[in-house]
Amino acid sequence: MNVQPSVDLSGGLEQVPVLIERNSRVVLKTEFQYSPDNIKGPGCTVDPCEITLPGCSCHLQSCCTDTCSCFQAHGQAYNSSGTLMDLTAVDSSFCSPVFECNVLCSCSDTCSNRVVQRGVRHSLEVFTTDKKGWGVRTLEPILSGTFVCEYAGEMIGFEEARSRQLSPRCEKNNYIIAVREHAGPGSFVETFVDPSVVGNVGRFLNHSCLPNLFMMPVRVHSVVPRLALFSRRDIDAQEELTFDYSGGHSQQTSGELLSKKAAQDSRTDGLQRKVCYCGAKTCATFLPLDLSILSSPICTSTLLLNGTRGRHW
Repeated sequence: MNVQPSVDLSGGLEQVPVLIERNSRVVLKTEFQYSPDNIKGPGCTVDPCEITLPGCSCHLQSCCTDTCSCFQAHGQAYNSSGTLMDLTAVDSSFCSPVFECNVLCSCSDTCSNRVVQRGVRHSLEVFTTDKKGWGVRTLEPILSGTFVCEYAGEMIGFEEARSRQLSPRCEKNNYIIAVREHAGPGSFVETFVDPSVVGNVGRFLNHSCLPNLFMMPVRVHSVVPRLALFSRRDIDAQEELTFDYSGGHSQQTSGELLSKKAAQDSRTDGLQRKVCYCGAKTCATFLPLDLSILSSPICTSTLLLNGTRGRHW
């Protein structure tokens, strides 16, 4: 039997190879440029590669809560094995911010507070689905609360995101995701990531109304958050990996609240809701569509995390 060797979609940029289903290799290798990290794009005011956060002075293999300045300033997010300690954000409108030790910290690279920065640690495979285009599945079991991968790509500003959302190239596939973090009344931070041209394996994750992953902003070296995806439950080998494009808050998000106003704006001409094929019993029928990107930069949502992305198949 002539067995073809496995091909790493990341080209060696990930710690663990991201495999490609054999009949998908040629297409994927020419479709986009793989990058495990975010890159600065138009409208992004802060370089995501710039080191802007201070480091701790711990000289231990793994930081301790009593002495680490990172823990004292931001709290402890992971246990000793690098798993999220608090999973209440899975079914909640609010979650606590996560800050990891960074390049300026004196602790070792194996510190339990270094998780997302280590990259992909589980065997993942990009494959073709029956109705949803590309998809990602895990080739090994993943325990609840485990970091799986980032949603990395080109970081852009609001106006650029709106322009790309309305461009002809987005009529088929729109990979832009918008995440809003609320720090108090009238105070929020918006992050826009577009992995359509430059991105990582997270680019191929499909939506589900009953997903097995959830997204959480994690800050490592910079104030610019990384959009990290964690397992919300134990996941079996060969199971497709999915997350909720609406951030876990179905259709009653800021985008829906602004939909009537946006629908009257000529800039939304041609945008149509896409059918959801997730197959969940709680399926909302259509993929989420964030019209707030098109109508106003002001976020009306009271959610700490509310990300919306619509992929058009």
